[in-house]
Formats: sequence, C-alpha cells, structure tokens
Amino acid sequence: MFIAMNRFRVMPGAEADFEELWLSRDSKLSTVPGFVEFHLLRGPRKEDHTLYASHTIWASREAFEDWTKSEAFRMAHRSAGGTRPLYLGHPEFEGFEPIQTLKG
Repeated sequence: MFIAMNRFRVMPGAEADFEELWLSRDSKLSTVPGFVEFHLLRGPRKEDHTLYASHTIWASREAFEDWTKSEAFRMAHRSAGGTRPLYLGHPEFEGFEPIQTLKG
C-alpha cells in the first residue's frame, strides 16, 4: 500500500470554489490500475488559510508512480495552473508507506 497526499492552503473566502472544483471534476482514478481510494479532506482554519488535503490510497508505490507518468494523470492535471488564485503557494506533496495498519 502507498498513500499519496497533497496539502493545499486555501485562501479565506475561496473554500467553496476550491471544494466545487474538486467535487465537479471528471476523475478517472477508478479506471487506473492500482487505485484503491480517494478522500478530499478539510482541515483547520487559520488566519490566512484553510488547510485541505487530497488523500489517495494505492495498491503500491509503483502503481502510484505509474499513474504519475500516465496520460490519465496529465489529463487530470491539465488545468491545475488555473486554480492558483484559490490557494497560497504550491500544493505540498507527501508520500507514505504504511508501517502498521489496524482495522476495527
């Protein structure tokens, strides 16, 4: 398993537009080999931003890396530059390999 996350610092007042951008996009993730699950997370609100994170679970690091080299990835991110006015700075990528998993 591999977990890929991007953190976004969304400017105050732009939260609804940011969420609508994600909720209305035509995601093709479910067709990508090795894709398991996706979450868009809203975090704490600070004075200058609201923190969001995209959280994607993959079968393996290799499946994630294959996706980042695919045409599906390029199509999914083709208009990413147009969203810059919604958030501060660049998204911050974080990749994780689980050490322990507990299920209820």
